[in-house]
Amino acid sequence: MSNSLKAYLLLTMTVFFWAGNVIVARLVHADISAIALASGRWWLATLFLLPFAWRYLRQDLKKVLHHWPYITLMSLLGISLFNTLLYESAHTTTSTNIALIQTTMPAMIVLLSAVFYAERTGIIALTGVFVSITGAMLVVSRGELEILLSMDFTRGDLWMLLANLVYAFYSVLLKKRPDIHPMSFLSASFILGSLLLIPFFLIDMRYHPLPVISQPLIYSLLYIAIFPSILSYLFWNRGVTMVGANIAGFFICLIPVFTAIMASIFLQEALHWYHLVGLMLVITGFILFQKPKQTSYH
Repeated sequence: MSNSLKAYLLLTMTVFFWAGNVIVARLVHADISAIALASGRWWLATLFLLPFAWRYLRQDLKKVLHHWPYITLMSLLGISLFNTLLYESAHTTTSTNIALIQTTMPAMIVLLSAVFYAERTGIIALTGVFVSITGAMLVVSRGELEILLSMDFTRGDLWMLLANLVYAFYSVLLKKRPDIHPMSFLSASFILGSLLLIPFFLIDMRYHPLPVISQPLIYSLLYIAIFPSILSYLFWNRGVTMVGANIAGFFICLIPVFTAIMASIFLQEALHWYHLVGLMLVITGFILFQKPKQTSYH
C-alpha cells in the first residue's frame, strides 16, 4: 500500500470517528455541560494513553521542553478549545447544522495555508472544494433547497464556525511540528490540553451541577476518549504529515455523509438517494483536488 493510500485510510477513519463524536455530543448535551464533557474526555484519554506513550515521552522529554511554547499552543487549539467549542455548539444547534458547518473547514485550511506558507491552489482544486462542499450540503439538506435556505443560524452555529477556525489553525500549524515521536507529541498535547481545561472546569462547576453518572454517559465518555481522541488524533496528525493539511482537510467533507450513514444504522433512519449522490460528489471533489495545479489562484 502506497503512502498516499495509507494516509487516505487514516484520514477516513479519523473523520468517521469524529462523526460519531458529533452524534454523542448531541445525545448527551442535556446531561452534561460542554466544559465537563470536554474535561472528562481528555482526562480519560490522557489516562488511557500514558501507559503506552510514557517511554516515548521520557525519551523525547528534552525536545518536548525545548518546544513547549509550540506544543502548548497546539494543545490549546486542538485539545482544549476545539472540542469545548464543538460541545458548546451542540447545546444550541442541531447535529445537522454542526455537520454542515464543519464542511467549511477545508476552505479555511486552504486559505490559511496560502497565508502562512504561500501555497498556491489551482482552479481545478478550488472547483474540487466547491464540489465536495456541495455534496456535503446535499446530504444535510436531504436534497431539498428549502431546508438549506430555512436553516436559522443560532449561537451554536457561530460557536461551531469558531471551532472550525481553531482546528484549521491547528491543522496548518502541524507542518511546524518538532521532530519527536508521534506518541510523545500526542501525550504531551493531551497532558497540557487537559491541564488547561482545569480552571475552566472549576469555574463551570459554579454554574452547572456535576452530571449524574449513568451507563449511557459512561459509554459516551469511553467512546469519545478512545476513538475521536486517541485514535483520531494519531491518525489525523500522521495523515496531515504524509499528504499535507490541504488534502487532509478535504476529508472533513465526509463527516456529514458518515453521520447520515450512522444515523441510518443506529437510529433506523432511512438511507436516501441524496446520501449516495452526496458521497459521490465529495469523492469527485477530492479527485479534482488531486489534479495538477496548472492555473493557480493566489
